[in-house]
Parts: sequence; structure tokens; C-alpha cells
Amino acid sequence: MREVSRSCAARSRRWFLQSATALAALVVTAPRTGAAQKPATRHPNIVVLLVDDWGWTDLGAYGSTFYETPHLDKLAAEGVRFTNAYASCPVCSPSRAALLTGKVPPRVGITDWIPGRKQHPFSPILMPEDADHLALEETTIAEVLKPLGYATASIGKWHLGGEGFEPTRQGFDVNIAGTHRGSPPSYFAPYKAELPGIVDPPDGEFLTERLCREAEAFIETNRARPFFLYLSEFAVHTPLQAEKDVIEKYAAKANLLEYQHNGTYAAMVESVDDAVGRLRAKLALFGLEKDTVIFVTSDNGGLVYEGKSRTPVTFNRPLRAGKGHLYEGGVRVPLIVFDPKVKPRVEDCPVAGIDFLPTIAAYAGASAPPGIDGISLRDLIRDGKRPAARELYWHYPHYSNQGGFPGGSIREGDWKLIENYENGALELYNLKTDLREEKNLTHEQGAKARELHAKLKAWRERVGAKTPMKNPGYDAAQADQELTGSRRENQ
Repeated sequence: MREVSRSCAARSRRWFLQSATALAALVVTAPRTGAAQKPATRHPNIVVLLVDDWGWTDLGAYGSTFYETPHLDKLAAEGVRFTNAYASCPVCSPSRAALLTGKVPPRVGITDWIPGRKQHPFSPILMPEDADHLALEETTIAEVLKPLGYATASIGKWHLGGEGFEPTRQGFDVNIAGTHRGSPPSYFAPYKAELPGIVDPPDGEFLTERLCREAEAFIETNRARPFFLYLSEFAVHTPLQAEKDVIEKYAAKANLLEYQHNGTYAAMVESVDDAVGRLRAKLALFGLEKDTVIFVTSDNGGLVYEGKSRTPVTFNRPLRAGKGHLYEGGVRVPLIVFDPKVKPRVEDCPVAGIDFLPTIAAYAGASAPPGIDGISLRDLIRDGKRPAARELYWHYPHYSNQGGFPGGSIREGDWKLIENYENGALELYNLKTDLREEKNLTHEQGAKARELHAKLKAWRERVGAKTPMKNPGYDAAQADQELTGSRRENQ
């Protein structure tokens, strides 16, 4: 774990944030002069902040007493905080494709992170082949909004294809830092990787702060027209790196008896929180807060362990496990929606990443493309009008870097069923009484388990999900050896 000293940069960043926030307060309370004239009516601006590997309890508004997230907590207190929001996959690329297209991962042919984990030669199953890019034929949120006159920008992580499949080929006017990469070699310049739009960055520049500046510049440039800003953070994904003085602040308060105590990870969470404060200050500066709907979420659950590491990154308790697992810790994520026309509240309706496209389309007055799986949540957000009851599904036919087994799952009401593709084993939980997923009710509730399993199999058929095959080269002893270090107890 590398800790990089950038105390001067940190102080400068916090000074800038404080100054911007103070200036925004003055602008909100005083008449604006020389501001760009806005039309009487306009489509709402849309900001989607997608954090990488950010766990369900990795901010104060969701119960953390270790991570300091005042700006996110304020956004949650002023918006709609969802307690049953889900990513569409326990790893990044599939859930990002689902968010942008409104389709479940099997429909777009991406069910693992790109390019994915190599096949274990002796494991019980052979993983299916997976696409290495989001097909250009798919319709993204940006492509839905552009015909309405929206300026569109993808700033940060893309991880849905390299050359020929960049954000600018998927409806975005601007691409800053988006490539085939899932994480940066370094969060400090020189970044050791080509990042589009970032040329000759000053030595020591912090990537999360730079992406925030690019987002601020996009808002300023397009303040007189509707815009869609997709700020897809690399943080809080590994490598764990942050500014030294912020790390030291958390190291001083860390208690190893607490579930969450990684100071470097906490400092990375704080850097994302800083970005939220700065973006809201920039919107206030130009009088755009009342014209802007903000979505903040994660692409999968928080990372606990990866590979052979025994050093925990974060903990998602009371949820079980984390990134790479189909248990709640791997797929349940924070979701905050700030709509200036909505009274703050907590919402427990189950929702998913596939709902972003139809929801944003509804806000803009656009039609969602046919053949999607998500539903619009606009009426739920605006009026508390719940959609019809539905099932949520997951399909992850891969071994994960975090020790997760290949499997699928379904949530229906309070019931959740998980199927292990290695051996066909089923696990049934009632999330209302057992959020920790500790008591498998398959035998006690056999009829319910069979019912949900039948629905899960029928769904896989409907969406054309590719399923694993038995491995003719399976060797139990060899498999145990090759999986050692990647298998992890499901915390």
C-alpha cells in the first residue's frame, strides 16, 4: 500500500473548497450580475456521480462513524436516500454497461469486468466467453439526451472498451480520462498511463481532484444549456493512494476493533466527498442547483479482500461479503438522488442500476429505447409512487478476484435466492429478518426456493444469458490448490 505525501496539495484543495462554498453562499443570497441568461424553461441538467467499489456503509449517511463525508451526508439529508438500491453486477464493467443502457448485463454480453479473470484449468466449470467492449449498437443515456440539445461529458473511468469503443462513440461530446483501463497505475501524476484530455499534468497532481476540476470546467462551459455530466470516479478502487496528511488524520482515529479502519481508503472516500462539495458549489455559483438532478451511487459493493491479501480494505457489515460476491455486500450500494423539487426522505423500495436510463429519460421528457429492462423511478422520486412489484436478477458466471463463486440470484420482495453454478447448490434468505444472510432457509422453505429457482432459470432463458459448462479437466485437488488465495470466507 503506497502512501504519497502531498500535504501542500491537500491544503490547497481544502482552501479552494472552502472558498468556493463561501462564494456560492454569497451568490445564492445576492442578485447575480453578468450571469448567462437562461431560457424560461429548459430540460433539467443531469449529474451522475458513479463511485468505484464504494460500499453500502462507506459514508456517514449510511451508518459509518469512521469515514467523514459531510457533503455526501448533506446531499442525502436534502434528497432521497435509497436503502435497497443495487448494482446490476458484483463487479464493475457489467454494472456500468447496465447503468448506461438500462439493460441487464447478459443482454449486452458483458457479465465480468473487462477483460476478466483467466480460466482456472482445473476448476469445476468453464466460464463462458465475455465481450470486451460495449457494442456501439447499444443506446446509452448520452445518446438518449443528445437529440434534446444536451451537452454530454464522460469524465473518469470508462472500462467499456478501448480504441473504437470510447465514450465519444457512445454519445458523449467530451471524454476525459476514459479508456479500457479499470484503474489507474497511480493516482498521482505522472499517472503512468495515457488518459485522454489530460496532457502533461503537473508532477504530484491528484487524479480525483483533477477529474473534479474537469467536471467544474464542463459545468461552467455549458451553464447556458442543459447538460449531462457522467463523472465516473476511479476512486475508491485500488491502488489505495491518497494525500499523506489526510491519511494521517484517519490513522489517528482508527480503532482496529471497528469494522472500518483503513486510513488510506478513508482518505480516498473523503476525496470523493470533497468533489461532491465542489460540484454543488459550482452549480450554486451559476444558479443551476434548481435546474439540476444529481444521482450518486456505486458500481458494486465495497471491496473487502482481493487475491491473497489478508488486509481488509473496507467492511460492508451488517451486509455479508463484498465486491465479487452475490451476497448483499457485493451488490447492495448507496444511492442518493437530489431533485430540487422533492422533499427529503428515505426510500426503501428496491431499485437497480438498470433504472438509471429510463429514469433520466423521463426527467428529460424523452422516450426510453425499446427492449430495456429498467423502469423509470421518476414518479417514485417525485411523488413517492411505487412501481409495480418486480423481481431483480443477477447473473455472474465467473470466478471473481475476491473469491466469489460463479452464480446467479433473484430478489423478490424480502426473499433472495442464490444459485451456485459450480455445484447447483441453492441458498434462500429472508432479507427482512436476516439481512446478514446467515440462515439458509432452502430446506425449511422448499416450495419458495423451487419457485424462485424456476423464475431465475426462466429469466436466464429470456435474456439469453450465457451459462458455464462442466469442465472435463476438473481435478478436485488441483482446483483446491489453484483457488487457494482467491477463495475467501464470506465475511
